[in-house]
Amino acid sequence: MDTEFPGVIYRPTTGNPIADKTLIRHQSPLDRYFYLKENVDVLKLIQVGLTLSDADGNLPDFGTDTCYIWEFNFRDFDITKDYYDVDSIILLKKQGIDFEKNREMGIDSEEFAYLLLLSGLVGNYSFVTWITFHSGYDFAYLIKVLTGRLLPDHLGDFMELVNVFFGSRVYDIKYMMKFCNCLYGGLERVAKTLEVDREAGKCHQAGSDSLLTLKTFMKMYSKFFSHENIHQRYSGILYGFEVREKDGEI
Repeated sequence: MDTEFPGVIYRPTTGNPIADKTLIRHQSPLDRYFYLKENVDVLKLIQVGLTLSDADGNLPDFGTDTCYIWEFNFRDFDITKDYYDVDSIILLKKQGIDFEKNREMGIDSEEFAYLLLLSGLVGNYSFVTWITFHSGYDFAYLIKVLTGRLLPDHLGDFMELVNVFFGSRVYDIKYMMKFCNCLYGGLERVAKTLEVDREAGKCHQAGSDSLLTLKTFMKMYSKFFSHENIHQRYSGILYGFEVREKDGEI
C-alpha cells in the first residue's frame, strides 16, 4: 500500500536547515506523531495505491495475460485553495499527477472509505497482511478517510486504530531495514540494492510504488527473514513510531 499527499507543511525548525535535519532525525515517536497529526489534520489525500497478491507475491490476472494493481485518484484536494508544500506538488506534477483532472473526475474519499470497508480489506482487526514503506503518514491519511475525523491526540490511540482497521499483520520495510546491514535510503534505493525493477509507472505514483513495495518486500524477506518468525518480531511497528509500554508511550 502507498499513498500520495501534498507534502509536509508543519515541522520542527531552528531556523538553520542543517540543524533542522538533525532535529527531525532525533525526534521521539511522540514528537513525530505531534507533527504528523498537525499535517494530516489539515492536508488532503491525493492518491492511494493498492497491490493485492497471494502469499507468494502472485498478482491477480482475472484469467487474462495481464496482472492488475489499483490506483485511486481523489477529488478532495483543490490546488487553488487547499494547503500544500510547493516542492511536493511540483514533484507530483512532474511525475504525471493531473490535479485539475482529479478535481473533475476523481473519487470522493467518503465513498471510497465506505466501499473499502465493505470490501473486507480493512476493519474488524483485519486478517490481511499489509506491506508498506515508511508508512506512518500512509496509515494516518487512510485512518482519517475511514473515520471521517481528525486523528486522535495520542500516539497510542492512533496505533490502536491502525490495529483495528489494518490488523496485526502490518509490516513497514523501513523499520525492518534496521536489521539488514546493507539496506538504507528510500524505496527506490532499497529496490535497486536488492535488484528489484519497477515494472510499471513512475516513482511517486501510488499504484506503481505499491507494486514496487510488494516486490521489494518479497525479495528482502527471501534474503534476510525467511528463517524467522517475522510476525512476532516485526509486525505492527511503523518506522519512526516505535513505542514500548514501559516508556509510557502506549
